[in-house]
Amino acid sequence: MLCHRCGAQNSDGANFCSACGASQLREASEETLTFEVVDGQIVGASDTSDATGDVPAGVDILLVNSGPTLGARFALEADEVAAGRKTSSDIFLDDVTVSREHVVFSRTPSGRVSVKDVGSLNGTYVNHVRVDEKVLDSGDEVQIGKFKLTYISARDR
Repeated sequence: MLCHRCGAQNSDGANFCSACGASQLREASEETLTFEVVDGQIVGASDTSDATGDVPAGVDILLVNSGPTLGARFALEADEVAAGRKTSSDIFLDDVTVSREHVVFSRTPSGRVSVKDVGSLNGTYVNHVRVDEKVLDSGDEVQIGKFKLTYISARDR
Protein backbone atom coordinates (compact mmCIF):
# COMPACT_ATOMS: atom_id res chain seq x y z
CA MET A 1 0.00 0.00 0.00
CA LEU A 2 1.38 3.43 -0.96
CA CYS A 3 1.07 6.44 1.37
CA HIS A 4 -1.28 9.08 -0.01
CA ARG A 5 0.95 11.86 1.37
CA CYS A 6 4.56 10.83 0.62
CA GLY A 7 4.20 7.76 -1.62
CA ALA A 8 6.23 5.45 0.65
CA GLN A 9 5.51 1.72 0.52
CA ASN A 10 3.69 0.42 3.63
CA SER A 11 2.41 -2.99 4.61
CA ASP A 12 -1.20 -3.77 3.72
CA GLY A 13 -3.55 -2.75 6.52
CA ALA A 14 -1.13 -0.20 8.02
CA ASN A 15 -2.91 2.56 9.93
CA PHE A 16 -0.06 5.06 9.54
CA CYS A 17 2.77 5.60 7.06
CA SER A 18 6.08 4.29 8.39
CA ALA A 19 7.95 7.12 6.63
CA CYS A 20 5.90 10.28 7.33
CA GLY A 21 3.30 9.15 9.90
CA ALA A 22 0.29 10.19 7.80
CA SER A 23 -2.95 8.42 8.65
CA GLN A 24 -3.78 5.70 6.14
CA LEU A 25 -7.24 5.11 7.61
CA ARG A 26 -9.04 7.16 4.98
CA GLU A 27 -8.31 8.70 1.65
CA ALA A 28 -6.69 12.12 1.70
CA SER A 29 -8.96 15.00 0.84
CA GLU A 30 -8.61 18.72 0.39
CA GLU A 31 -11.34 19.35 2.96
CA THR A 32 -10.90 18.66 6.65
CA LEU A 33 -13.98 18.46 8.84
CA THR A 34 -13.71 19.45 12.48
CA PHE A 35 -16.33 19.09 15.16
CA GLU A 36 -16.99 20.52 18.57
CA VAL A 37 -18.75 18.63 21.34
CA VAL A 38 -21.06 20.64 23.60
CA ASP A 39 -22.87 18.83 26.40
CA GLY A 40 -22.13 15.50 24.74
CA GLN A 41 -23.61 16.58 21.40
CA ILE A 42 -21.56 17.07 18.25
CA VAL A 43 -21.92 20.63 16.93
CA GLY A 44 -21.03 21.54 13.35
CA ALA A 45 -21.98 18.24 11.76
CA SER A 46 -25.20 17.66 9.86
CA ASP A 47 -25.54 14.43 11.81
CA THR A 48 -23.40 12.39 14.16
CA SER A 49 -22.34 9.97 11.42
CA ASP A 50 -20.19 12.75 9.89
CA ALA A 51 -17.90 12.61 12.92
CA THR A 52 -18.22 8.97 13.84
CA GLY A 53 -18.08 7.66 10.28
CA ASP A 54 -18.02 3.90 10.13
CA VAL A 55 -17.14 3.44 13.82
CA PRO A 56 -19.49 0.78 15.21
CA ALA A 57 -22.16 1.75 17.72
CA GLY A 58 -21.04 1.20 21.28
CA VAL A 59 -17.44 2.28 20.61
CA ASP A 60 -15.92 5.41 22.18
CA ILE A 61 -14.09 7.82 19.86
CA LEU A 62 -11.28 10.37 20.00
CA LEU A 63 -11.50 13.15 17.38
CA VAL A 64 -8.29 15.06 16.59
CA ASN A 65 -9.12 18.79 16.72
CA SER A 66 -5.56 20.15 16.64
CA GLY A 67 -2.24 18.76 15.51
CA PRO A 68 -0.67 17.24 12.40
CA THR A 69 -3.46 14.65 11.99
CA LEU A 70 -6.31 17.16 12.26
CA GLY A 71 -9.65 15.50 11.51
CA ALA A 72 -8.53 11.94 12.28
CA ARG A 73 -10.67 9.68 14.48
CA PHE A 74 -9.54 6.90 16.74
CA ALA A 75 -11.90 4.20 18.01
CA LEU A 76 -11.28 3.04 21.58
CA GLU A 77 -12.34 -0.57 21.05
CA ALA A 78 -9.86 -2.41 23.30
CA ASP A 79 -9.85 -2.31 27.10
CA GLU A 80 -6.46 -0.55 26.92
CA VAL A 81 -5.29 1.72 24.11
CA ALA A 82 -1.76 3.16 24.23
CA ALA A 83 -0.99 6.51 22.59
CA GLY A 84 2.43 7.96 21.93
CA ARG A 85 5.25 8.61 19.47
CA LYS A 86 6.33 4.96 19.45
CA THR A 87 5.35 3.56 16.03
CA SER A 88 3.89 0.44 17.63
CA SER A 89 1.44 2.52 19.73
CA ASP A 90 -2.25 1.85 19.14
CA ILE A 91 -2.58 5.59 18.50
CA PHE A 92 0.60 6.86 16.83
CA LEU A 93 1.08 10.61 17.40
CA ASP A 94 4.16 11.59 15.41
CA ASP A 95 5.53 14.77 16.94
CA VAL A 96 8.48 15.56 19.24
CA THR A 97 6.08 17.07 21.82
CA VAL A 98 4.70 13.55 22.41
CA SER A 99 6.63 11.00 24.47
CA ARG A 100 7.21 7.56 22.97
CA GLU A 101 4.91 6.09 25.60
CA HIS A 102 2.69 9.01 26.60
CA VAL A 103 -0.76 7.85 27.78
CA VAL A 104 -2.99 4.82 28.13
CA PHE A 105 -6.75 5.02 27.67
CA SER A 106 -8.43 2.25 29.66
CA ARG A 107 -11.89 1.05 30.51
CA THR A 108 -12.90 1.29 34.17
CA PRO A 109 -14.94 -1.48 35.87
CA SER A 110 -18.04 0.69 35.39
CA GLY A 111 -17.41 0.83 31.62
CA ARG A 112 -16.21 4.43 31.45
CA VAL A 113 -12.91 5.47 29.85
CA SER A 114 -9.99 6.95 31.76
CA VAL A 115 -6.75 8.47 30.54
CA LYS A 116 -3.49 7.88 32.44
CA ASP A 117 -0.20 9.64 31.80
CA VAL A 118 2.56 7.01 31.82
CA GLY A 119 5.50 9.25 32.68
CA SER A 120 5.51 11.61 29.71
CA LEU A 121 7.90 14.55 29.63
CA ASN A 122 5.37 17.23 28.63
CA GLY A 123 2.40 15.91 30.59
CA THR A 124 -1.19 15.19 29.69
CA TYR A 125 -3.98 17.73 29.99
CA VAL A 126 -7.74 17.28 30.23
CA ASN A 127 -9.71 20.48 29.67
CA HIS A 128 -6.48 22.52 30.10
CA VAL A 129 -5.64 20.98 33.49
CA ARG A 130 -2.58 18.74 33.86
CA VAL A 131 -3.58 15.27 35.06
CA ASP A 132 -1.89 12.02 36.01
CA GLU A 133 -5.12 10.07 35.61
CA LYS A 134 -8.74 11.09 34.98
CA VAL A 135 -12.04 9.44 34.10
CA LEU A 136 -13.29 11.14 30.94
CA ASP A 137 -16.69 12.66 30.24
CA SER A 138 -18.04 13.02 26.73
CA GLY A 139 -16.79 16.30 25.26
CA ASP A 140 -13.57 16.42 27.33
CA GLU A 141 -10.53 17.73 25.48
CA VAL A 142 -7.40 15.62 25.99
CA GLN A 143 -4.12 17.31 25.06
CA ILE A 144 -1.13 15.11 24.29
CA GLY A 145 1.77 17.28 23.14
CA LYS A 146 0.43 19.53 20.40
CA PHE A 147 -2.47 17.16 19.68
CA LYS A 148 -5.89 18.09 21.05
CA LEU A 149 -8.41 15.26 20.96
CA THR A 150 -12.09 15.40 21.86
CA TYR A 151 -13.46 12.34 23.62
CA ILE A 152 -16.94 11.17 22.56
CA SER A 153 -18.55 8.50 24.68
CA ALA A 154 -20.42 5.74 22.86
CA ARG A 155 -23.37 6.48 25.15
CA ASP A 156 -23.71 9.93 23.57
CA ARG A 157 -23.77 8.80 19.94
